[in-house]
Order: sequence, then C-alpha cells, then structure tokens
Amino acid sequence: MDPLTYFKLNFILNLALLPLVLTGVSGATFTFVNKCENTVWPGILANAGTPNLDSTGFELPTATSRSFQAPTGWSGRFWGRTGCNFADSELGYCATGDCGSGSVECNGAGAEPPATLAEFTLGSGSQDFYDVSLVDGYNLPILVEVSGGSGLCAATGCVVDLNQVCPAELKVGNGDACRSACEAFRSPEYCCSGAYGSPSTCKPTVYSQMFKMACPRSYSYAYDDPTSTFTCSGADYTITFCPSTPSQKSTPTATPVTTPVTTTPPILSGSDPMDSSSNGAGGDMSYGSASEGVPGMVTGPGTTTSAMVADGSWLAGLAMGDSLCLQPTLLTPFVFAIFSLIFFFSL
Repeated sequence: MDPLTYFKLNFILNLALLPLVLTGVSGATFTFVNKCENTVWPGILANAGTPNLDSTGFELPTATSRSFQAPTGWSGRFWGRTGCNFADSELGYCATGDCGSGSVECNGAGAEPPATLAEFTLGSGSQDFYDVSLVDGYNLPILVEVSGGSGLCAATGCVVDLNQVCPAELKVGNGDACRSACEAFRSPEYCCSGAYGSPSTCKPTVYSQMFKMACPRSYSYAYDDPTSTFTCSGADYTITFCPSTPSQKSTPTATPVTTPVTTTPPILSGSDPMDSSSNGAGGDMSYGSASEGVPGMVTGPGTTTSAMVADGSWLAGLAMGDSLCLQPTLLTPFVFAIFSLIFFFSL
C-alpha cells in the first residue's frame, strides 16, 4: 500500500470513529419541568469530587422549564422544595425539602428529609446510572425521562401522590410530605444500620413495601437496588415535578398502619396506576443482576435493570419504565465507517 493510500484510509477511519469517541463524553443536559400547581424550588447537590452545575438551587414557576449542562463523570442529586419564602434572603425557609441555606441557592447543602430524590452518576465514556429514591421520604411526584442515548434508557419515577396515602405516623404537618420509617423511628431495622447494615440483614418493612407498591421503580429502602437503578449511555434527562398522572380514581388508598412491623405489607385498595397489571399494560418486568460499587451512587450499590415493553397507557408505561429507548446513537458511526470504506475502495 503506497503512503497516500494509507493516509487516506487512516483519515477515513478516524473520521468515521470520531462520533463514537465523542459519544458519552460530553456529559448530559438536565432539563427541569414544573407541572405542579405551585412554584417549585429545585435543589441541586453535587457529590464530593464533582463540580457544581450553574446553580445549586433556583425558582421554577409552574408551567416553566430550565436546563443545565453537566460534564462527563458528574454525579449528584436533585429534589424539589415546596412552600418556600425567601423574602428575607438570610432567613428564607421551605416547607419541604429545605436545604438550610436560608436562600434560593443551596450552596452545597442537601435536602432536609422528607424529600423525593432523583440521583445520577454520569459515565465517563460509559453508562450513566440513575434512580428516583424514597429512602429519605417523599414530598413531590417526580418523573425522569430519557432522550437520545443508547441502551435500555427506561423512564423511572414516582408519579403517585404518596401524601394522600401516607400513614399517620409518617405524615409531616398537614400532609405536605411523608417521612421514611428510618426518619420517623430512628431504629436500625428501618435505617439499615448496625446489625442491619447489609443486604442480607436489612429487609423490606411494611413501610418500605407501601412505598414500593405505590412506586415500583423507586428506591424504597437502602438495599432496594435490583428494581430501582437504571442505565443509559450518552443521553439527556428531563426531570418533571408533578407529571400528569392517570385518573385519581385509580390511585390506591392505604389502610392506616398503627404499629411498626416488618412482616406484613400494607393493604392497598383500588387500581395502582404504577402497576402494569392493573393499568391494562399486560406486560411483565424482568430485571438484571446487581452490579456492586457504582461510583458516585448515593443510595447504595447500583444495578443494571431491564424491562419488557408494555402496550398500555403511555404515561403509566413511562412511570413504570416499561418503554424501551434503544437508540441508534452508537450504531451511526459504524454505519458511517462501513460506507466510507466502500466509497474509498470504489475509487
């Protein structure tokens, strides 16, 4: 092969593979959408060792959105604050999800439980990991949707208003939020601490099962990995507060729990809008095996989760994560490379 031909071949191959090299390396765009009836003040906390985004907290009026670019390798969490009053910039406070900064910006502080959390770890040329967690309790419905990217890329979240079914012993104030059992009772079996500090000893309780039945794809307790962590590569993400939900007629109501127990799950009556068996989807879900030690994941060891496509309600499918998002992002450079080679050898 003469030098000119070698140079041309090398140039074409490098050009063809460039999109593949860049895929997943540019980070991700996070878009926050508020569909709640009132203003939400999202909080942002970057994990140690990762940079802050352009804001650590901001005001998001109803029916508005705002986007942020996160670099590759970024990890952290998002949540929504409600009932905030920042008239006094030094002594501002939020009714739920407050970060204690006294201002709109959280400045490196996390959410005061209870708060629904959306957690992300962006890959460095590899998979992103993401989840919605109720481990620190619940204050707002959240839906995480994926655009672009490759892999399973399932949507996840908790779109049920758990404040309506929160047991009295977990309820905060007038029902503005619902505490976790750990926060309410401070006992090791609920907090997965001490003698209960491992997956083999910390099991679901009646309270975490109540959360799980209402929001099957959200973390309900610390070791709820196999059904709660999702993966995608090279994607952007939309975090929606108060997404439109199925008819409230199908929202489950809980039988009040009066005694902390760890054996019998609560009884939910009615149809669960998050359950594919009750929304007409007719599809089952299968889950991948656990993958321990995901870097930057806040709630515990991460897992790769898979799901089968269901043909029911579009939104219910998104909330359950039943809709697949197998994107052609990684296929494009290979197709381009093949056609480039065909063109080159035809010269």
